[in-house]
Amino acid sequence: MTSVFAKRRRALQTRLAQEKLDRLLVTHLADWFYLTGFTGDSGALIISREPGAAATLITDGRFVEQAGAESSGVRIVRQAGALYAAAGNFLRTSRGRHVGFDPTQLMVSQRGALSKATGKRVAWRAAPGLVSGLRMCKDAAELAAMRRAARVADEVMSLAAGMLKPGIREFEVAAEIEYQMRKRGASGTAFETIVAFGARAALPHARATGKRLRKNELVVLDLGAILAHYCSDITRTYYVGRASSRVRGWYQAVLQAQGAAIAAVRNGASCGDVDAAARNVLAGHRLERYFVHSTGHGLGLEVHEDPRVAKGQTRRLEPGNAITIEPGLYFAGVGGIRIEDDVVVHENRTEVLTRVSRDFTEL
Repeated sequence: MTSVFAKRRRALQTRLAQEKLDRLLVTHLADWFYLTGFTGDSGALIISREPGAAATLITDGRFVEQAGAESSGVRIVRQAGALYAAAGNFLRTSRGRHVGFDPTQLMVSQRGALSKATGKRVAWRAAPGLVSGLRMCKDAAELAAMRRAARVADEVMSLAAGMLKPGIREFEVAAEIEYQMRKRGASGTAFETIVAFGARAALPHARATGKRLRKNELVVLDLGAILAHYCSDITRTYYVGRASSRVRGWYQAVLQAQGAAIAAVRNGASCGDVDAAARNVLAGHRLERYFVHSTGHGLGLEVHEDPRVAKGQTRRLEPGNAITIEPGLYFAGVGGIRIEDDVVVHENRTEVLTRVSRDFTEL
């Protein structure tokens, strides 16, 4: 039976033929896992467009045995010397002159090492997004893994909300969140867990500190689990105490903005239009200037991947796209409110993976 990785490599070979590239150098960990199943953190993968040609993975002695065990139909080459010099030497002596690379995944020094090793034998061409474009459309197995990761996130979010009592510190809540995700089978966190109390909730990417929770404060919890290599990402905002009508109004504005954006998610909709749906609601409340980031992002093997759900983005959504929808408002010195869920595009419907209540909750 042909493996899912072999099918993905064949799909990539079709794209290489369309781009008139003989080979593609893949240097990003998530990309080479997607194409081979190899989970090591050092290597360079070379895909030839020739039908039936084996992919070649160049890696060092720490990962040769692992690569052989995790991948099938892939030639494993133990690197001699530095990685990019070894990859360049391999390409110099291989068939095909036109080699693509993703410029967003290579440092200048790495690109220089490759060129030095290949000399004029290789004609390099920037070819961004060839693998990430394939990764955007998840198959049934990938979506099943993402549903499991979302369930873990839901369970842990509910537990974390129960910890929110005056006196507890941000990093205590963050540590418990991460422990509970591991306890449920997660291999790790999808990103550094965000726990922000009071005025610190106005920082969209606040890191947990020793700040203690006080009564009458907003709390933003943003967490994600990695399960079977795939990520979840959820945010909820709570209020500890009795909220003012102003805070309640802010929360309802964000909730309405998120609802409008989720309703705009459908097969064929542009990412920019989804973003605009959220912004238009907040503009109606005269709050748009307090929304300081994009409405969402792609989700999968990485917590931030294509497509971007942001202002002006013309890419159209397709079945299999998994994205976050996460509008927020941030008020310096007061706090912030963000509500985030994971959403999948299907041919004739939209699926929301994360299911913790979005209702305004006072604790």
